[in-house]
Amino acid sequence: MRVLIVDDEENIRDSIQRLFELEGIEAATAADGVDAAAVLAEQAFDAVVLDLRMPGMDGQQLLERIRAEGLRTPVVMISALGEIADAVTALKAGADDYLLKPFDPTELILKVRAVAAARRREDLVEAGSRTAEGGSRLIGESPATRALRRSIAKVAAGNATVLITGDSGCGKEVVAREIHALSPAAQEPFVAINIGGIHEQLIESELFGHEKGAFTGAEARKPGLFELAGAGTIFLDEIGEMPLPLQVKLLRVIQERKSRRLGGTSDIPIAARILSATNRDIEARVKEGRFREDLYYRLNVLRIAVPPLRERLEDIPLLAGFLLERISGRMGRPRCRLSRDALDALSAYDYPGNVRELENILERALIYGEDDEIRAGDLSLGGPAGAGPAGLRRAGAAAGRAPLKAAESLDDLERDAVLRALRKHDGNRTRAAEELGVSRRTILNKIKRYGIE
Repeated sequence: MRVLIVDDEENIRDSIQRLFELEGIEAATAADGVDAAAVLAEQAFDAVVLDLRMPGMDGQQLLERIRAEGLRTPVVMISALGEIADAVTALKAGADDYLLKPFDPTELILKVRAVAAARRREDLVEAGSRTAEGGSRLIGESPATRALRRSIAKVAAGNATVLITGDSGCGKEVVAREIHALSPAAQEPFVAINIGGIHEQLIESELFGHEKGAFTGAEARKPGLFELAGAGTIFLDEIGEMPLPLQVKLLRVIQERKSRRLGGTSDIPIAARILSATNRDIEARVKEGRFREDLYYRLNVLRIAVPPLRERLEDIPLLAGFLLERISGRMGRPRCRLSRDALDALSAYDYPGNVRELENILERALIYGEDDEIRAGDLSLGGPAGAGPAGLRRAGAAAGRAPLKAAESLDDLERDAVLRALRKHDGNRTRAAEELGVSRRTILNKIKRYGIE
């Protein structure tokens, strides 16, 4: 954290500066309002400690100038006992808090930390519409998920950059949040941005911020997401979509741990850990010249590959239950339960859209369902023939099979459909999978499950 101390008395400035430095807070000083205004125009601070009474430009005038220029930096005003009315006026003009002289040093530290944290929360909320949405927890106990948890625990303890790879919708942001939650910076902000979801001309301003007047429409100074992340974590999703000119700036941030706002003239220290993710073949993009090789090596210090949902189908019961509870809460409905046949159907589906597709399937089932239980017939599973048991049921019907009888189980029907397709294609698993509208992996799983020779 960086604080600017503005007071015309040198001994007070120096004592407050030493106080902050003992607390591990970087502090700069200015002797009057004019000097402070010049410093604030060039440098970024998390808070300002401002004396009310000073010759020339006093604290009240400096505060009004700060707010008129669109600076959102929080201000703690210092005033003498007889200046309480003036302090109240300063609060109305935009000061965040005030402290009476002589003050308790501990109280000053607490107030500065409090106003800085409050402003950061406000900025993060404001940036929320531009950053990626929060994901769910990492749910499941399959071997693949347990291995993923072990990898997360190993990388969480350090501060090295991490590249997270995996198919779209498989939960890369969830993994990033788990890394942050297990890291020493867990109490600091987690800031996520989807590079592919922001117009190319806006990405630089979002990441690094801008000064007032930096471009048309820049009516006030805006901190970038790297600043808002503080000593926490910044997650750059879809990093493979970053334009080449911005890759150069990101490389500089990683190398020098400094950034510069658009239109700015001074560097801002960066303390956040950088996590990035991509569903692209990033190595191929490097070979094609679409991603800088030096940046790739900087981001790929540690790497985690997130397995697709089809490789951790054992997680479906736990994951589906968690998602149902979350969706029900979001919709303001009582929690529904999954019937046995619905769970079987979900556990056999291939999920080309991964966890995101599972959540969409469950949300549709909740919307169109008529009671508090979701059945297989309520599920709208995708694929050419409606992959999974629903698709297999349709495939069996198309092969001339009679409708499902009440005493016949879903497993019996599924096994029979797989057998018919395999016999038709002389045991060719790939062609049988194509006919049933499922992947070859699903056919192999069914052959193993039902003990088909």
